Amino acid sequence: MNIYVGNLSFKATDADLRAAFEPFGQVQSAKIVEDRETGRSRGFGFVEMPNDEEGRKAIEGVNNKDIAGRAVRVNEARPREDRPPRG
Repeated sequence: MNIYVGNLSFKATDADLRAAFEPFGQVQSAKIVEDRETGRSRGFGFVEMPNDEEGRKAIEGVNNKDIAGRAVRVNEARPREDRPPRG
């Protein structure tokens, strides 16, 4: 399951993200999206969990919880083709 994590603090790290989700099960990857030019966090990231049931529990458990000083919004990530166009 691919999980979207929004409203991340700019101080949050990939390790912070992984640590928040690991109590709910195996974390395959945890990555904060960075601006290509500046390398600064864009305030959101993605966590991949191989087990969907653990992923759902993690979404419930981490949503609105504090990571690096900010309450995050967590939900299942939609595939790119399902997202509305930008602009």
